[in-house]
Amino acid sequence: MAKRESNVDRVYEALRRMAADFAFKPDQRINESALSEVLGASRTPLREALNRLVAEGFLIFQINRGFFCRPLTPSYILDLYEARVAIECEALRSACLRASDADITGFSDYLDRMEPEYESATELEELLALDESFHNRLVQLSGNSELQRMLKNLNGRIRYIRLIDLKRMRDQSEGRAPGDISAHRQVLQGLAARDVEAATQALRNHIEKRREEATEAVRIAFSQLYVPDES
Repeated sequence: MAKRESNVDRVYEALRRMAADFAFKPDQRINESALSEVLGASRTPLREALNRLVAEGFLIFQINRGFFCRPLTPSYILDLYEARVAIECEALRSACLRASDADITGFSDYLDRMEPEYESATELEELLALDESFHNRLVQLSGNSELQRMLKNLNGRIRYIRLIDLKRMRDQSEGRAPGDISAHRQVLQGLAARDVEAATQALRNHIEKRREEATEAVRIAFSQLYVPDES
């Protein structure tokens, strides 16, 4: 039993990475036979992994048709951002009320260490990992494990678009002016003061600023997924 569960987990993790990175094209029907060969997995663990990803929103199942990759449209991405705002703002509200002074001090110390790394990072994967780490730690301060689980799921489903948005920001040299307070630190200031309104507004502004770029990021995503790279 343990070996079977381990095999399902292995297949699930591989498929989750593929789905998150749109290794399957949006709305594409998934060829189970080909996947079995690629992943070295039999039908049963593959089906279990696929069904788990359907439950998590990474894939879609259609009766009598099979499994399909999730869509990639502006409305779909906007829905994910809207859900992210709701989850993170609720978690932050709870953190303002529940987190101990020691927890907030520890979070502040973490941001002091992380911010220079974020400013100097050049790899998109590293930038995204650092940003996700900040938001994950923030939600952890709420003490609500379900909110943490939901954010992890959303991060996976929106990851591809966020990488594209980060690249666009870097290419266009977007960033804050010298002396400006980072969005992360604005959130921390509200949290440290236990000012729910100020903290959640700073967080909402931070996330929604990126949400506004979703349509352009989706357009770029389609050009990457469907237009061959000639470089």
